[in-house]
Amino acid sequence: MEEKKSSPFKNAITVLVSVAIAGVFLWVALRGLDVEKIEQSLKKANYLWVAFAAVFGVSAYIFRAVRWNLLLEPMGHKISNSNSLWSISFGYLMNLTIPRSGELARSTALYGVEKVPVDKSFGTIILERVVDLFCMMIFLGLTLIFKFNAIKSFYDNSGFQPNPAFIITVIAAGLIGLFLFFKFKERFRRFSIISKIIDFIDGIFEGLKSILNLRQKGKFILLTAGIWVCYFFASYLVCFSLPETSDFTLADGCFILVVGTLGMIIPASGGIGAFNLAMKFGFTALFISMGKDAVEGGELGLAYSFITLPLQIIIMLVMGLISIPMLAKNRKI
Repeated sequence: MEEKKSSPFKNAITVLVSVAIAGVFLWVALRGLDVEKIEQSLKKANYLWVAFAAVFGVSAYIFRAVRWNLLLEPMGHKISNSNSLWSISFGYLMNLTIPRSGELARSTALYGVEKVPVDKSFGTIILERVVDLFCMMIFLGLTLIFKFNAIKSFYDNSGFQPNPAFIITVIAAGLIGLFLFFKFKERFRRFSIISKIIDFIDGIFEGLKSILNLRQKGKFILLTAGIWVCYFFASYLVCFSLPETSDFTLADGCFILVVGTLGMIIPASGGIGAFNLAMKFGFTALFISMGKDAVEGGELGLAYSFITLPLQIIIMLVMGLISIPMLAKNRKI
């Protein structure tokens, strides 16, 4: 499959919009709080715990690389774990520039070193997202069981009020669209452009179906569990770096992971602003559920976010920058 060059102007507009979104969220997060208290929290933090968290952050990359190999194997592609790792790292690096561009960049990078068709590897990435969503729902379920009051406080303070009718309409429209695609797709193959689109979508669905033909299902489950255990400790261990949050429980850690994941969904550059605001709301909710001061919770949430988010970005930058020469060295002509 040929690579399509994106318009530099379009990319620049996308970056500017994502940076603007990040700026707005960051302004909202900082509004009304004592910035000096946040700075004091950062100064007295124990960054040894942050270093431990970084180990788990990098380990998640490795587990994800090996798991991706398992998903590609049923389609006849046995790739090296190193090429898988560097392709994933390159994808995360691209997400720092243009949000949500990393998935396609990851597939394109893998094609360059392993010649795996982009549509098929892209399908496995979508499958990964589905599996990861399921894992996040498990953590959400645990949080609902053990930290229901915090979840309720977060819902009340964040102002997030989902419209059930809108959600049902979107899901219904998506299902109808899939039905029409499979029923009438052969009729449209006479048009060359549409035929290429259909072939690409078919390749994605072939990637999605790869989970049905997994030869090492147990290993896949263990690797998936390993990824999310790493995510959990990468976020939870940072709590021990701040004296005021060093007594947080495992249930509190689950809550923080769920809230942080929700914050990273928003297409802000590097999660900046959106993640910070999510942590402000999350820690505020935790403190309210504990009978503590809500304002102090918001300030500590921002202090936590100003430790965790730069850690994530540094890992993305280091792994991503290393991936560029590694992928260039292994590139197949």
